[in-house]
Amino acid sequence: MAKLSRRTLIQSLGFLFLNGKLENFFTGKIHTGASKNMCVPVLNCYSCPGAIGSCPIGSLQGVSGSNKFNISFYVVGLLVLFGIVGGRLYCGYLCPFGFIQDLLYKFKTKRISHLKIPKILSYIKYLVLLVFVLILPSLFSNSLGITDPYFCKYICPSGTMLAGIPLILTNPGLSASIGALFFWKLGLAIFILVLSVFLFRPFCKFLCPLGAIYALFNKISFYKLRINHKCISCGKCQKACDYDIYTKETPNSPECIRCDKCIESCPTGAIERTFLDKKI
Repeated sequence: MAKLSRRTLIQSLGFLFLNGKLENFFTGKIHTGASKNMCVPVLNCYSCPGAIGSCPIGSLQGVSGSNKFNISFYVVGLLVLFGIVGGRLYCGYLCPFGFIQDLLYKFKTKRISHLKIPKILSYIKYLVLLVFVLILPSLFSNSLGITDPYFCKYICPSGTMLAGIPLILTNPGLSASIGALFFWKLGLAIFILVLSVFLFRPFCKFLCPLGAIYALFNKISFYKLRINHKCISCGKCQKACDYDIYTKETPNSPECIRCDKCIESCPTGAIERTFLDKKI
């Protein structure tokens, strides 16, 4: 029996905590309690039956272009706080859809190296953030000031898998009303999930707007990685990194999700976790 890693255990517990209303997956109800007023630091759809909190990306779109607000300073403030504290640490340890991709990547099959994919494609997530999360919701709303959550509506595979499918399966009325938009999102989600078997976390690398936000903080966050004098330039950290990041040159790359594989692979203990520049 394979040993359960510390990160996998934390991811599992995080998944269960963030979607703690497990009974709702069977009843098809959406939790609407007071905890939904709080944004969690990861992509976890508000409409997911089990979700105890709100997705920050969904919340950010929800008030953009409304009659009262052009931007939610509460959500922006939380995202800045989360980013400054941990950077993309949440992506590596808490994100439910990231966890699903990790599980799929455990299948033993031929891998696709990120080194073979043009680096420019990793900037698509910033375009998704700019266009689908910020610009479109701000420009287009109806007479009541209600805007479409464009990213959630047209792209988000996490919402499709953890909210759309469970709700349709448990609500006959919804299953009778699905159309082309649902099948588009379902197809996109399936494509991403299948790709996740061969390529490490494709959604996180290329499409996730929340990952794009946290990536901006990776080099300045309180929690960072540090290379000490013990480094012998053996390259084992890069071989262990599923994103093919060379840790010595970019220990806090915008693409690093702080999964700790580089730390575990280092034969000399040269890679350290730090918080406010102090080793932890």
